[in-house]
Amino acid sequence: MSKKVTLRDIADATGVTTASVSMILNGKNLSRFTPELVSRVLDTARMLHYTVPSARNKIRQIAVISPSVNNAYHTTIMMGIDRAALASGYIAHIYNTYWNPNIELSILNLLEQQRVSGIIYLMNPLQAKRAREIDRHIPIVAIGDIVNELGIDTVDVNNFQAGQMVAEYLIGLGHRHIAYLTTSLNAHHISRVRRCEGLQEAFRRLCPEGSVSVYCKDNKYEQEIQSVTIEMDSGRELAYECIQNSKITGIVAINDMVGYGVLDGLLEKGYRVPEDYSLCGFDNVFPSGFHRMELTTVDHSTQDHGASAFHLLRGRMEERSEKQADYPITRLEYRSRLIVRGSTAAPRKGARDGSV
Repeated sequence: MSKKVTLRDIADATGVTTASVSMILNGKNLSRFTPELVSRVLDTARMLHYTVPSARNKIRQIAVISPSVNNAYHTTIMMGIDRAALASGYIAHIYNTYWNPNIELSILNLLEQQRVSGIIYLMNPLQAKRAREIDRHIPIVAIGDIVNELGIDTVDVNNFQAGQMVAEYLIGLGHRHIAYLTTSLNAHHISRVRRCEGLQEAFRRLCPEGSVSVYCKDNKYEQEIQSVTIEMDSGRELAYECIQNSKITGIVAINDMVGYGVLDGLLEKGYRVPEDYSLCGFDNVFPSGFHRMELTTVDHSTQDHGASAFHLLRGRMEERSEKQADYPITRLEYRSRLIVRGSTAAPRKGARDGSV
């Protein structure tokens, strides 16, 4: 019979005391330890096949529902969640929906059966009614756009305001006719809709003689799971359409990943950025700061979103009571800021007076 693994075995393997190992495995006083040490102890416990003596001492689990992992925006948020969760004794498991409401419903039903400690959405729920039902006994926090009727705790971005910010900047540079290039634009993708509305409102207010032309690539659910480059491919195709309109001097991509595809498409057709077209994105994912890919974009403090969502969820999980049916809804809003880089400039020569 093999020897049962003890706290002493884990302590000897990691070089810490048995008391420290016990606290980490039980998720207690974790602020005393570095995230690296917590990770090392948990990994060692798994490697040695350590089993806790009772169910109440299990490492607690949360679920993260993501639309996909092919966009660095979502993976950056996930890193923020993971880091905060690990330091508090929780393990996060990710489930991808690929924007399919049927997959999302199946995931919710599964998580309800498993009785995970909590759930974090990396977008506004498509199955909002079902999410509200589960939220009565399993806390849920969503990271997305401001939606007042959602009915659950949220970490929000004001995408309407972000769209206005980009439009005001381009108008200030002298652009009068811009294009908004986006993937599927519908009620399931409220952030995309709100960014578009923000652009349009700013032009109505500050540049009524101008225009915001919308170009949309409507990708199906099946396509989302078939290609890791779907957003960049969509941006490239939309760029080919956009350049047929000779009035356009500025292009706003729905996010940076689509923006990279737009950039590739423009360069492929012999156009320069920003000399021929100014290009903006949203989300400020890390490649947007690279010198050959630098992109003017909107930053939302993305990694902080993940940590804030977890801490909000943790408060709900630790204060949860079977007798508490009602609780106040918490909304935490992050302010967006424009990051200006080398992809934007004044309109190409002749554009101001209507020539191209």
